[in-house]
Amino acid sequence: MIYMDKKKQEYKTSKGLSTGLGIHARRTISYVVLIIVSFFCLFWFYILFINATRSNGELQAGFTLLPGTHFLENWNSLLHGTLPIWSGLLNSLIVSVCSAALCVYFSTMTAYAIHAYDFKLKKFIYPFILMIMMVPTQVTALGFVQLVTNMGLDDTLVPLIVPSIAAPITFFYMKQYMENSLPLSLIEAARIDGSGEFRTFNHIVLPLVKPAIAVQAIFTFVSSWNNYFVPALILHTDSKKTLPILIAQLRSADWLKFDMGQVYMMIAFSIFPVIIVYLILSKHIVQGVALGSVKE
Repeated sequence: MIYMDKKKQEYKTSKGLSTGLGIHARRTISYVVLIIVSFFCLFWFYILFINATRSNGELQAGFTLLPGTHFLENWNSLLHGTLPIWSGLLNSLIVSVCSAALCVYFSTMTAYAIHAYDFKLKKFIYPFILMIMMVPTQVTALGFVQLVTNMGLDDTLVPLIVPSIAAPITFFYMKQYMENSLPLSLIEAARIDGSGEFRTFNHIVLPLVKPAIAVQAIFTFVSSWNNYFVPALILHTDSKKTLPILIAQLRSADWLKFDMGQVYMMIAFSIFPVIIVYLILSKHIVQGVALGSVKE
């Protein structure tokens, strides 16, 4: 009997050691894979900033990992060139910030309405909104441009901001998040306590879904910031154009005036605001992963 107990103890000890070794091995492999993926993700940003410090002749000579000495020269050439860089930055910021705010707020409100209310067309509206996701922007571009022209909004920033209110992808994400993180009992409790619908949404629902809002705000901001197709159709005056259009104009310059170092500096200049927005909102994503979802 004592012999059998000793054997069981030895088996449990060996099993615990093997399990511990397995966990350490999997953790090590995970870290190695994450380091490799992070390296390949960040390597191209490093190359971009390195190329921004090199002259056009050095870039034509070939690839190198060492920074150049023409950073200030490329920066001065960019600032004193023919393109309005600062106005392009301001236009991109206005469009991206307003689009992200409107898209996230109204998409969350729509998802909340579908999630919390019962009405006749509920089963029809949800798949209808998802069906709109399948329609490419290019299909409706011609009609959109004609509508904007007839409304007298051509060459303005308004057509780039207002349509972002209707964002099926953001709605779908927020709806799925609410199904896992927003119990209906909490909403009913707020109504019993006398809270109005808008007060419930603004003071109870929005704080609970803040991690999802942060994620969608980043995606919407980056998507609007990098958008080239629609602004190229709407904007015609240089002072009203966004940075992606100005970058395209800089790349399509005459070959006698073409400066690849200036192009890389322009691209690096346009990436900094996106990095700053991500750093500001990323803490909310980390908090959402750490805290988990709300349980009934």
